[in-house]
Amino acid sequence: MSALGSWSDGPARKAIVDFVAQTCAGVPVAERVAVFDNDGTLWCEQPLPIQADFILRRLAEMAAADPELRDRHPWKAAHEQDVAWLSAVMTEHYAGDDTKVKVLLGGILAAYAGMSVEEFEERSDAFLRTAQHPTLGRAYLECAYRPMVELLAYLEANGFTNYIVSGGGRDFMRPVTDELYGVPRERVIGSTAALTYTNDDRGGTITHTPRPEYLDDGPEKPTRIWSRTGRRPLLAAGNTNGDVPMLDFARHADKPFLRLLVLHDDAEREFAYTTGAEQALERAASEGWTVVSVKDDWTTVF
Repeated sequence: MSALGSWSDGPARKAIVDFVAQTCAGVPVAERVAVFDNDGTLWCEQPLPIQADFILRRLAEMAAADPELRDRHPWKAAHEQDVAWLSAVMTEHYAGDDTKVKVLLGGILAAYAGMSVEEFEERSDAFLRTAQHPTLGRAYLECAYRPMVELLAYLEANGFTNYIVSGGGRDFMRPVTDELYGVPRERVIGSTAALTYTNDDRGGTITHTPRPEYLDDGPEKPTRIWSRTGRRPLLAAGNTNGDVPMLDFARHADKPFLRLLVLHDDAEREFAYTTGAEQALERAASEGWTVVSVKDDWTTVF
């Protein structure tokens, strides 16, 4: 894979190359931190995020076993395959209404409460390695964006430390991020339930509880980046309104910095949508962020 070989010659590629050159010329390696959203930035998030499919299968399984759950959301939506209700969850979230998010989150927490972290990882890993995207005709592990994988490798080759900072589940992504992106599991920042430790004769067991620890979205992203890295990133890449605070956090007064916003505008090779990205696109236009057009800036998508 050549460096940025799937990027068209244009403003976005030039902005990346110029930024890396400036950084290498004057910023110590230890300070070269880059952060990337995952859903819609590193891998496909339509028609639903990949983890949503994983969760819905678990909720449907629970509803099949317990008829009383079938009249309660989110089990009702999973049992009836009500894509409209599920799609509205994130649409309303980015519009400022978290009513459905809280309902879905309650179901997710109940779905995995009491499950050990090892069992959860085994389930996540098996799902990601076997499940197929519903419309693209490819496995989920083949839904990573090739240009972004090249960008991660290009940054690493130039002394950057890359982190994934996602609203998706931290422990859902960890089994495959090193393989897909070259980002090891300890550099994955994501949403998580509160965990608890119980001593036993197997060396202790960590399990999921029915309580959220945090949803890694919006203003939570900069907080988690600082908590994990102790640094303000030089590069931040995202694609929705929930990534705006993270892109803001990449601003520096005395160092080169780059904010990338992926624009999904290629209905032929992937999907075309801006729902949930309206504020981000306005900020990109007013503040000179680098907008990456899937249609114009990527010669290959997957």
